[in-house]
Amino acid sequence: MRSIRVAKIVVNMGVGQTGEELKKAMTILEKITNSKPVQTLCKIKQPTWNIREGLPIGTKVTLRGEKAIEFLKTAFLAKEKALEAGNFDERGNFGFGIAEHIDMPNAKYDPKLGIRGFDVLVALERAGYRIKRRKRGKHRVTKNHIIAKNEAIEFIKNNFGVEIK
Repeated sequence: MRSIRVAKIVVNMGVGQTGEELKKAMTILEKITNSKPVQTLCKIKQPTWNIREGLPIGTKVTLRGEKAIEFLKTAFLAKEKALEAGNFDERGNFGFGIAEHIDMPNAKYDPKLGIRGFDVLVALERAGYRIKRRKRGKHRVTKNHIIAKNEAIEFIKNNFGVEIK
C-alpha cells in the first residue's frame, strides 16, 4: 500500500487563440503523444487579448498506465534527465515545461506546424487513493498516506534515473 505509482500525466499546450493555430497545436500534441487531444476552454474574459469565456484557447491530452510511463521516459530525455526540486509540490505531484516540441526524440520538424512548447504535469498516487474519488463512502486520504515531496523526488530518481537539482 505504500508503493508509489504514476496516476496520470496531462500534456498541455496553451495557444491563446482559436482557429488555425489551435488546429496546429492539436496536430502536434497528437503526433507527440499518439492520443487524441481535447480543446480547453477559456475560463475568464480578457478583452485586451480578444478572448472571452468559453472560447477554446488550448489543448490537452491525459495519459494513464503504460502509455503515460513511456511518454514520461521520452519527456525526461527531452529535459536531459534533470529537474529542479522546485518543480515538485507538497503532495508529491510535479510538472515541467519543454520549450520546443522538436526536443522530443520521436518528433520531427514540420514547417507547416512550426515550433511550440508544452507542459507536462504528473500526478503520483498510492494504492488506496480511490477513496477520495469513489461514488459511495468518499473519504479524505489520511495524512500518513499522502505522498511527501521528498518521497516523490526519491521515486523519480530511483525509477526514471532523473537528477534533481
